[in-house]
Amino acid sequence: MDKEKLEEVKIQLQQWLNEAQEFVREIPPPQLYAAIGVVLFTVLFFLIIRLFKRRSSNAILLTGLSGSGKTVLFYQLRDGSSHQGTVTSMEPNEGTFVLHSETSKKGKIKPVHIVDVPGHSRLRPKLDEFLAQAAGIVFVVDAVEFLPNVRAASEYLYDILTKASVVKKKIPLLILCNKVDKVTAHTKDFIRRQLEKEIDKLRASRTALSSADITNEFSLGVPGEAFAFSQCQNKVTVAEASGLTSDIAQLEQFIREHVKA
Repeated sequence: MDKEKLEEVKIQLQQWLNEAQEFVREIPPPQLYAAIGVVLFTVLFFLIIRLFKRRSSNAILLTGLSGSGKTVLFYQLRDGSSHQGTVTSMEPNEGTFVLHSETSKKGKIKPVHIVDVPGHSRLRPKLDEFLAQAAGIVFVVDAVEFLPNVRAASEYLYDILTKASVVKKKIPLLILCNKVDKVTAHTKDFIRRQLEKEIDKLRASRTALSSADITNEFSLGVPGEAFAFSQCQNKVTVAEASGLTSDIAQLEQFIREHVKA
């Protein structure tokens, strides 16, 4: 019975194919060419629109070491809550929304696409998946536990600042010193200076190891001079925040500088 049904389907398909071929033959060539042209133009148009949307730079990427408070900041931006009890993210938190602080504003407010990229070393390559859409990068630093992690933070930051996509697009980067509400938190100026010193050491050691670093396509700083963030081809700024106390004004300012409302 199944074979009979299959044979019927084949016969029906062949009939439709014959009818379609006959229909095409009856169409005058100029009309046929015009129809094909319209179809091709429509397909090409939608492909271009889709590609443009995919490449439009409208996302803000939150990244940094695990435990720096990225996910808390994500929820503060989205709904004004710290979501106490959040754990280390193993997958990116991603959402497009109007910033919580702007929900009471009148008029049309442009939503922002925020991506919280996991900070675990094995998951950091996920950052590359979002760089094409990045309007800005926020590198979150734990201002309390900064010194024990300064080397690891500097290495990750070095890798970001030397990525070809970051340098070529000159993606602005904000170093956000989080948890500044704590008494033992370091100041943003101290953190900036220490990061510059560590990156200067990294720059020297990596250059000595290989003059053709396949991982980092661009070098940092000015040869013969101590490294400073002001030497970067993309703009690098430093700010403070406290995710747990909702003190994120400087973060929101950075976002709106690069994703206009």
